[in-house]
Amino acid sequence: MRSFSYKQGERLTEVFSRRGVEYLFIGKSGAIFYGFPDTTQDTDIFPAKNPENGRKLISALRELGYDLNPEMERDLIVGKDFVQLRNGPFDLDLVFAPDGIETFAEAQSRSLMISGQFPVASLDDIIASKRAANRPRDRESLPRLEAFRDYLRSHNLTALPTEPS
Repeated sequence: MRSFSYKQGERLTEVFSRRGVEYLFIGKSGAIFYGFPDTTQDTDIFPAKNPENGRKLISALRELGYDLNPEMERDLIVGKDFVQLRNGPFDLDLVFAPDGIETFAEAQSRSLMISGQFPVASLDDIIASKRAANRPRDRESLPRLEAFRDYLRSHNLTALPTEPS
């Protein structure tokens, strides 16, 4: 299992953008784009939940190299709450209904475009989602995420400068 990388985010963003997929990075992978100093094993994506976006998502995922069976395709078209993909170039979690976030449109209205290319849910939404999920690993990372968000705010920053790795 590999850690999430900036290169993976670039490739995903390039293909999703070309295919017209509506999405946001969420979870720890989203926080990493803000400059949060941590690692994660997978990429968390919050796609807009509608059949047209689901079809675009299928096309983009196939282009990225994911092997999708008919059941997975149906899940993506209907926007099943959680779809986990482990059969492609990197581990990908598609979360159509993240805990603690009401709607994609609301999350998108609060999101930022990091480095001019990465659509990322707000840190407040990432934190709210982790708090609502209440998994042990989320409870462990919440204090650090909150401290990071507070650091950015106290220094009037939206994100830390990041270097591609």
